[in-house]
Amino acid sequence: MDSMLKEPKNVYFVGIGGIGMSALARWFRLRGFRVGGYDRTPSPLTEKMRTEEQIEINYRDDAEAIPAAYRSPEDTLLIYTPAVPKESRQLGFFLRNGFVPHKRSQVLGMLSRSGKALCIAGTHGKTTTTTLLAYLLKKSSVGCNAFLGGISVNFGTNLLTDPSSDYMVVEADEYDRSFLQLDPWIAGITAMDADHLDIYGDRESMVEAFGEFADRTAEKGLLFLKKGLRLTGRKADGYYAVDEPGDICSDHLRVEGIRYRFDYHGRGREIPDLLLGIPGRINVENATLAIAVALEAGVTPDEIRAALPGFRGVERRFSILAEGRVTYMDDYAHHPREIEAVLSSAREMWPDKKLTVAFQPHLYTRTRDLSAGFAAALDLADEVLLLEIYPAREEPLPGVDSGLIRKQLKKPGRILSKEALLKYAEEVREGVFMTMGAGDIDRLVPALTRLFAKR
Repeated sequence: MDSMLKEPKNVYFVGIGGIGMSALARWFRLRGFRVGGYDRTPSPLTEKMRTEEQIEINYRDDAEAIPAAYRSPEDTLLIYTPAVPKESRQLGFFLRNGFVPHKRSQVLGMLSRSGKALCIAGTHGKTTTTTLLAYLLKKSSVGCNAFLGGISVNFGTNLLTDPSSDYMVVEADEYDRSFLQLDPWIAGITAMDADHLDIYGDRESMVEAFGEFADRTAEKGLLFLKKGLRLTGRKADGYYAVDEPGDICSDHLRVEGIRYRFDYHGRGREIPDLLLGIPGRINVENATLAIAVALEAGVTPDEIRAALPGFRGVERRFSILAEGRVTYMDDYAHHPREIEAVLSSAREMWPDKKLTVAFQPHLYTRTRDLSAGFAAALDLADEVLLLEIYPAREEPLPGVDSGLIRKQLKKPGRILSKEALLKYAEEVREGVFMTMGAGDIDRLVPALTRLFAKR
């Protein structure tokens, strides 16, 4: 382990419930460390770690809630996420008492350098692509370790380990420039749409950061970009695309039920007649990049052909949870381009059904900056139900609420509370109903799944 960590006995996470933080917490726990942490509210993820994985988690932002075992800077490593407010009382305790704070990205970067890192970045698509890449390696003779940005349905976790493999699959997060801590052996970039403008200020600065990430790729490594993306600095070793010419492409798409068959071509390899285990044209695009990287890591075409139909995706990524008179889906999409991709795929799959989407905006700044884009994307649905903004780490901004999106919609739209949304759903008798967003709208998913399963 990196000398800066000094082999601590204990590791404490401020913001342990985040998907990236929880993967790190699990990694340290599996290696015998005593692990604890704080998060604002319980979730199925934190409760599983607390009750099944012997990770000590508390939900009160107060110094007194920190167990005694983690109060000494000599034997406790402190890891935090920038998503935790600076005013956090627990974080304040550690900073006042001689602890050296480490960002999650710093520690993940250190771990990525312990092997050959396969890093997938992008403002959307990176979680499914990363998870599929890890799945393909795990199902092959190559194997891998992986830090994922979502819960793999196949494996039921966001952390995969394999001591015999040199490969480390990492979701490269652009938030807070976290991905600039990584040193990829192979890097892929799926998208660079304007996002996190509270961090970057404008899209140009964000694209510049993606360029810096690409430049960190090993000299003898590889860089793959989605066709159409442009970066200064390091040149791409391949551009990938779907149904259009490219260095790497998937074409001859045909629908089988709600899934796609397609042919893969790239860098001298041809793999015809592949079947992807999850629906959505956007996921063929994600699979194209995952296959390209997996092949370079040593996975064989036959291993890819055998594994691909069994991929079950990522929780809250185009997840079909009930099928009957009403098809109920849930998705994590929280950026206009993500919403557009999800709704376009749904339209392609169910062209004759009414499509209702319930969307919870995430962050005041993102809503302020992208409200027109949200409205345009949501207009792909027949009806839009908006929850109020989930603030996460932010304080309210004057004049910024879900009404900014509603007033720009062309399709029927209304703003509902969570309780009113559940009541509204009780009256939906047919069509496709979707919940969408990165906030706490997921807390409604179990009740909605039960409701629509009875339809």
